[in-house]
Amino acid sequence: MLSTSYWVPTAAMAFPTFPDHCFFRYDHHHRNDHKDLRRWRIRTTAAAYPLFSNQIQLTKDSSSRHKLYQEAIKTSRDKFTREISFQSKDKDISLAKALLYVAAEDEVFMSFNREMDACSILNERRNVSSPSEAIDWDSLEQMPLGGKTIPEWLSELDAIAKEVEAELVSRDIGCHLVEVLEAVNLVLFESRGLTRSPVLVDSKHSYLHSVLSSRCGSAILLSIIYIEVCRRLGLTIVGSRVGEDFLIWPQTGYPEELFKVTSGHSLFAIVNGRCVEDPRSMASDLTGTSLLGLEIATNRDIIGIALANLIRLHWKRASRSNHGLMLTSPLRHVNDAGEKPNMMDKSNVPLLRPQDLRLAIMASERLLILQPHNWALRRDHGMMLYYNREYGKAVQELSICMAFAPEEEAEILEPFVEKLHLMRLESTWKSLGHTGRLTVP
Repeated sequence: MLSTSYWVPTAAMAFPTFPDHCFFRYDHHHRNDHKDLRRWRIRTTAAAYPLFSNQIQLTKDSSSRHKLYQEAIKTSRDKFTREISFQSKDKDISLAKALLYVAAEDEVFMSFNREMDACSILNERRNVSSPSEAIDWDSLEQMPLGGKTIPEWLSELDAIAKEVEAELVSRDIGCHLVEVLEAVNLVLFESRGLTRSPVLVDSKHSYLHSVLSSRCGSAILLSIIYIEVCRRLGLTIVGSRVGEDFLIWPQTGYPEELFKVTSGHSLFAIVNGRCVEDPRSMASDLTGTSLLGLEIATNRDIIGIALANLIRLHWKRASRSNHGLMLTSPLRHVNDAGEKPNMMDKSNVPLLRPQDLRLAIMASERLLILQPHNWALRRDHGMMLYYNREYGKAVQELSICMAFAPEEEAEILEPFVEKLHLMRLESTWKSLGHTGRLTVP
C-alpha cells in the first residue's frame, strides 16, 4: 500500500512517485560505529537553545513554567536517546515512541517561544497580566500533544489494529496474509481516510501525532503507521530503499510468493501500490530473487529517514526568504579563487527564520545520535550552526567532520573552517573591548 522515497517518500496505492530530490543525502554512515553514543549528552541550557536567551525578566510563576518547559525538552531528548540506544536490539525499538518523543520536544520548544513572544508584547505595553494558559501537566507523559498524551497516541495505534481485527471478523475469513493486508489497507486508507500530502511544506505532515489527527502526512509517516499497525497484528513488515523509493512488504521466507498475481495484483503491489507497476520506477523490475538481495532497513534507518525529512522541511522554511540558498553555499564562495580574502564576515551570513533553523538543528542533533560518523551529516550540521551564528560550535563540528570526510572534501572545508575560526576569535577580541580587526602575523 505504501511506497516511499528515501528523503521524500512516495506513498502507495494511489500515489505516484514524488520526484523532488533533496541534497540532504546521508548514505554513507556506519551502523557499528556507535560506541561514542554512550557518552552523548544533550545540553538543554540557554546555550543549547539560543532562542531561550535574551528573555524578558520572568516573574516567579513564569520562572517555574520555564523550568517545566526545560525539563520537558530534556526528558523528550533523553527518552528518544534511550529508545534508539545501540544497547537495545533494533527489533525492540518502537518507531511510534521514538517519533512521538521527537514531536514532544519540538512542540515544547515552539510552545515556549510562543509564550515568550506573548510575554514580550505585554511587557512592551507595560501590562503585568500573564497571557499564558494554565499548565495542567507536570511530566512528559501528561503533556498534551495535539489534544492527546503520548500514551494516548500509542493507544490510537492500538485502536486502529483492533479495527482491522474487527474487519476480519466481520468478513468471517481467516488470517491469510492477503486478507490481512487488504483489511489493513481498508481501515487505514478508506475508513480512516489517511492520505499523502503531495508537497512537504506544512510541518504537521511530518509529525506522527499530527498525521494521525489530520489524516494527512508524508509518505514515510504513512509507512511507519502501516508498520506499527501490522506489528500490533503480529505481522512483521520490512522495507528497503530501491532507487528513490522506500518499499515495504511482509517478512517471508518465500519472497517469490509476493509476486504471484491474484485478482489482478500481486501481494507486493497490494502493499506498495502504483510504483510497482510503473515502468519508470526501479520497483517495477523487482522479482522474488532480486528482493533477497536488497538491504533491509532497520528501525534506526527508518527513524533516520523521518529525521532527515524534518531537517529538509525546517531548512526550507528557515531559508524561505533566501530562495535557492543551500547549506554548502558558503563553501563555494570561500574556495572561489576570485573571492577577496576578507569577504567572509558576519555581515554576509544570510538572515534566516530562527525558530525553523533551530528546529532543523534539533533534528540534525538527533540524527547524529544515530549516525555519529556520518561526515556529510556532520558537515551540514556544522553549516547550520554557522548560519545560526554559533561560530564556536560550528568550528568544532566542522573540524570533527574533516577527520571523517574524504580528502577532497576535507580540502574544501579547511579554508572555511580557518576563516570561521578567525571570525570567532575576532568576536572574542571585540567583546573584550578591543577595537580594530584582529590580524594574524
